[in-house]
Amino acid sequence: MGTSMQDSATLAPPPLLRRLAAMLYDTLLVIPFIGVTIAAATAVEMWLLNAGTDGDYYQMHPQLVQALSLACVIVFFAAFWRKSGQTLGMQAWRVKLVDDASGESPGTGRCVLRCLAALVSLAPAGLGYWWCLVDKRKRYWHDHLSGTHLVLLPKPPKGGDQSG
Repeated sequence: MGTSMQDSATLAPPPLLRRLAAMLYDTLLVIPFIGVTIAAATAVEMWLLNAGTDGDYYQMHPQLVQALSLACVIVFFAAFWRKSGQTLGMQAWRVKLVDDASGESPGTGRCVLRCLAALVSLAPAGLGYWWCLVDKRKRYWHDHLSGTHLVLLPKPPKGGDQSG
């Protein structure tokens, strides 16, 4: 479902509950992705270091776990946003991320910047997320920082595509 600049300019921002529902959905998807990545990295590290073979408990360095977790989150969101402007949760709730300048799905740089800027939004007790409640265009801090914004897509016509 393509969204041109003209289309995205007329689409309203999604309501807060719809945004939260999409976030919850995506959280339930990204957590297992992080878990599988950490498990695979631990297995590789143990194999390379020949660790844990004597039955001893092995634990990956906490900063490496944090770095891998952050990388998983960035890859998850940036890949979906770059491809279609929507994660699976956003698709389910008809929310789409668009580039301010083009109205299309943002480029890779903007997607990664938005992920990193979301950390800034999260840091002061989530104030950057709550900002959408007072912003006249309903944008988060990371929307402003990355040059992107969310739009609510219209409902598809009932009965699906009748042309075929």
